[in-house]
Amino acid sequence: MTIRASCHCRATQFEVAQAPATVTSCNCSFCSKRGGLWAYYAPTQFKLLTARDRISTYQWGSYIGQHHHCAICGCGTYSEFPSFDTGEQDFDNPRIAVNTRLFEIFDLDAVPVEKVNGRDDW
Repeated sequence: MTIRASCHCRATQFEVAQAPATVTSCNCSFCSKRGGLWAYYAPTQFKLLTARDRISTYQWGSYIGQHHHCAICGCGTYSEFPSFDTGEQDFDNPRIAVNTRLFEIFDLDAVPVEKVNGRDDW
């Protein structure tokens, strides 16, 4: 079940290969201000449908993550990170975190929300 997503102005569009089983709400300084609910995918499960030059990127701290947003309307769209599945940074297995609030024709309220304490744990 492919799910399409777009920013507010629709200049940035992407799709993911399947619905998330859960979404993550993080209270770190960045996520709490951005307000997204995040689902995580392998790069093969994510397809950017927009020209890359329509997307802006923000990096901070250790610069291992790339946080993308629409260059026109500013909506936070997706981020790219190494996997942290083993507790360590695994650059051989990157992950895409997508803002599920941008999903089209999808009942986000039906998906369980996992809370992450990024403010204290990172």
